[in-house]
Amino acid sequence: MLFHSTRGNDSDRKFADIVMQGLASDGGLFMPDAWPQIDIEKFKKSDSFIDVAKQIVPLFTASSYSKEETLQILENTWHDFEDKQFAAIKKVDSKLLILELFHGPTASFKDFGLQLAAAFFNDILEKEDKTAIVLGATSGDTGSAAIDACKKYARIKSFILLPNGNMSEVQRRQMTTVDQPNVFTLRVNGTFDDCQDIVKSAFRDRDFMYDGQYLLAVNSINWVRIIGQICYYFYSYAQLKDEHSKLNFSVPTGNFGNVFACYSALKMGLPLEKIIVAVNENDILYRFFKDNQYARKIVEETISPSMDISIASNFERLIYDFYCERDSKVCNGLFSDFPSSSISLNKDVWQKSKSLFMSARVNDAETLKTMTEVFNDFQYILDPHTAVAFKAAQKLQGSVDGPIIVLATAHPAKFPKTLETVGLTASNIPKSLSNVMDKQEFSFSCEADQTAIINYIKEKNL
Repeated sequence: MLFHSTRGNDSDRKFADIVMQGLASDGGLFMPDAWPQIDIEKFKKSDSFIDVAKQIVPLFTASSYSKEETLQILENTWHDFEDKQFAAIKKVDSKLLILELFHGPTASFKDFGLQLAAAFFNDILEKEDKTAIVLGATSGDTGSAAIDACKKYARIKSFILLPNGNMSEVQRRQMTTVDQPNVFTLRVNGTFDDCQDIVKSAFRDRDFMYDGQYLLAVNSINWVRIIGQICYYFYSYAQLKDEHSKLNFSVPTGNFGNVFACYSALKMGLPLEKIIVAVNENDILYRFFKDNQYARKIVEETISPSMDISIASNFERLIYDFYCERDSKVCNGLFSDFPSSSISLNKDVWQKSKSLFMSARVNDAETLKTMTEVFNDFQYILDPHTAVAFKAAQKLQGSVDGPIIVLATAHPAKFPKTLETVGLTASNIPKSLSNVMDKQEFSFSCEADQTAIINYIKEKNL
């Protein structure tokens, strides 16, 4: 299995290459040369998430790892999950099920993809006797999951930029209370977009690095994160076995990585009927599926901050594979002037959406109301992101055959102020969340000034 860019000018790449490179050299995103196919019947015999992962991950790693080497890595990849099932399914009624993806050490679904990424990062660095820098910006859970996944690997130094603003105190403290010599959190007096712009510029210039050092991408543009997320869609099927012939998923999304992992599972053989793309008031994806307009607009702060995006980075992968049918020239043409210009597809091509995708937009008022109603009706507490997906499922369930699995992407205890707004208090709080409020914070505060931030990274990159 080799990999290539969605834009056509970076191809024949091995798995280890794309793991360490992240973004393709032509600005596109890496894709597998073909979709590996699985025997879905085998998953009915899988008893654990690890069993499922051992059937999925080696399909993508063979260009750099033997199957035995990959299986050995997977034995110790996912750690510190408080639920032995890793991703349990809870049935709230006959048509709505909840897939709990928040039992990892940072209480977020991102533990699945980032722990897998970190394990391969470290293995490759060990083999090559090199070091790496993780540099990223976060508005929610990516930073904490990246820090936790990489902190035990001395060859990796993590620099995570946090905007002062729309992030819960718990989320912030998950990053700023990590006292490790290879972890650096920077609290930036600016917006997420300011932080992201600095990170993007740093990836272009790289003048803070020394020869032979890697700069690693930990957001969902890195294909290894998608692999980790593909696994829990198949694990859902393994848990339900013969209860349902086809599945529907409602996915709260920002950068579209979680939705694309669901789509990837379909392409590999998962029996899937519909994918509901659930968004908050930052609705670039809803506007595309509704009106065939993929156009950037100013980000609005909401109570579901991990979904507050202006561009869905992974959407290019879907445009390339689903709509352009893997024609990289067409895909490159569409994105060559984006986001300065919006993207609209040929109407006949765009109509393909209806065969698989549905979308719903959920505002803050609806989110809060849904959190209240779900607790009153089912005694189940949702975090605001999961509430967006739950409400989207309710809006669209009349147009869907069979039950809908709602992805619960974060533990509600990460958002105590939002819960307080609707008179709720989280129960069964994970230790990783209950402890952070009493710990000392370690962080570097600065303005959204690229020179100052790069100088700080140079100073710590010794």
